[in-house]
Order: sequence, then C-alpha cells, then structure tokens
Amino acid sequence: MTLHICTAPCCWGVDDPKNPHLPPWQQVLDEAAQAGYRGIELGPYGYLPLDAAQVGTVLQANGLHVVAGTIFDNLVAPANLASLLQQTHDICALLKQLPQRAAESGQRYATPYLVVIDWGHEARDYAAGHSAQAKRLAPHDWQTMISHIRAIAELSWREYGVRTVVHPHAGGHIEFADELAQLAQDIPADIAGLCLDTGHLYYAGMDPVATLRHYADRLDYIHFKDIDLAVFEQVLGERIRFFEACAKGVMCPIGQGCIDYPALRALLDALGYAGCITVEQERDPRNATRVLHDISASRQWLAEAGF
Repeated sequence: MTLHICTAPCCWGVDDPKNPHLPPWQQVLDEAAQAGYRGIELGPYGYLPLDAAQVGTVLQANGLHVVAGTIFDNLVAPANLASLLQQTHDICALLKQLPQRAAESGQRYATPYLVVIDWGHEARDYAAGHSAQAKRLAPHDWQTMISHIRAIAELSWREYGVRTVVHPHAGGHIEFADELAQLAQDIPADIAGLCLDTGHLYYAGMDPVATLRHYADRLDYIHFKDIDLAVFEQVLGERIRFFEACAKGVMCPIGQGCIDYPALRALLDALGYAGCITVEQERDPRNATRVLHDISASRQWLAEAGF
C-alpha cells in the first residue's frame, strides 16, 4: 500500500479567489515544494490560471503534480447549473494537461479528481457544526442538488476521464451524518465517489475513523485536517461562520489536535487504501506567515507516524 501526502492552497487561506489578501499562486507552489510535498490541488476555480502551459511550467519547476481541482460553489440553485458545467469543462481540461502521476496498485481511480463541494448559503454557514440548528434542504431542492452533482460527474468522466468525488463540508448543505448518508444513497458509486475530510467530519459531529470505515467502499480520496479542541469548543459557542472559525485557529497542524491519527493509520492499513491524501489547514490569508512551518510540521508528523 502506497500513500502520497499532498497539500492544497487552502493552507495559505485560499478559499475565495476574490479575496484581495491571497498570496500569488506561484508562491503557494514554491512553498509546497519547499515543505517536501510532491502533489497539490489547484484550489478554488479562478485562483490558478487556466493556462496549462503557464501552470505546468511552474509545477514542473517545483517537482509537483496535480491531484485534484475543485468546484466550491452553490450546487443547489437551478440558475447556477450552466456555471457549474462550465467550471467542470475548464477545470477538467486543465487537469488533463498538467503533470500527473500514475495510479498506485490498489488505487480505485487515478488522480486527478474533481472535488465537488456545496457552498454559498449564509444560514448554513452560520450553522456549521450545529446539526440541530442547521435547516435541511426541502426534498425538491435536495433533488435539484443531486441532479447537478450527477451532471457534473457524468460530464467530467465522459469527456475527460476525471473522477468526481463529493466532499461534505462545514457550512454547506452536505455536512452532517444524515446528509452524507442520503448523498451516498442518491449518488451511485458508478457516478461519483466520496472525498471524506477528517476535519470536516469531526466538525460535523462524526467520528472520522468510524465514518471512513463505514463508507470505505465509496472512499476514493481523503483530506486530512486536525482540530484544536479548545478553539473548536470556543467557536461552537459563538455565532460564527466556518471560515471565521478557521481565522481563529480552529484548524491546526496534523498531530497537534484532537483527531486520532494513529487509529486512522491502522484503519487505512486494514482497508488497503492506496493513493493520495491531501493535508489541509484553512486559515485567514492574512495569517499566512506560519504556513510553511505548519505544512512542514504536518508532513513531518505524518511521516514519523508511518504515513
């Protein structure tokens, strides 16, 4: 079983490409390589250029390959479907032209993946981590979202051979255990897989180890985060958006928080999981001076823990 530990631009606070405080994308790739990573995600649509030659040159100069691109957008609104499909075309076309690595033995689908995340709903953003307070989608709206995910996944695979993986995310309409279960029921494995994120699972009140075990047959890709328990307990007592909680430091380097990574290592061994795991640590980009330190610490800790 071979694991490749990768990273993503959200470690530099890159979540909204319109944020004026974001670092240059070239800096992100350079620092990822300095920290010893060889794989990286593209980040949100609109952050890296769509020019494959330009991006590919910088990736190659840093010895990096891409593991995924991301649609981080409103998956519910009917009026947004055209934009979602255009993003699918643009991201997948770029992914297929960039440096990649061969699939490992036992890896269910080769990288790169298209990670699909629902986002952009104020009420749910403020309810992040609070299942009892979070209003669920009406059945009609849920089915609209499901149809949008299916359209994205079918397009990405049919035209580009890129596997779509759906990512439950704090503050979106796919966050809590019941929503994850319904998603897995409504989206068959032959259409899309799952990208489960240890930090978002914990934030949503789920046990990461138990949840990864339960959805092992749908698990194509994994994100690793860790959570500072003291900050987590503080922000859950506040009316706060998810990324405001990240700006307060709710996410910390791997091994410094409350998630049981030795148990996750044992589980992945038992499952025979092979392929990529991406380290993330969301923050405010204005607090990015420690990124290189933190992502290096995460990678070193995981290496020492046998990942």
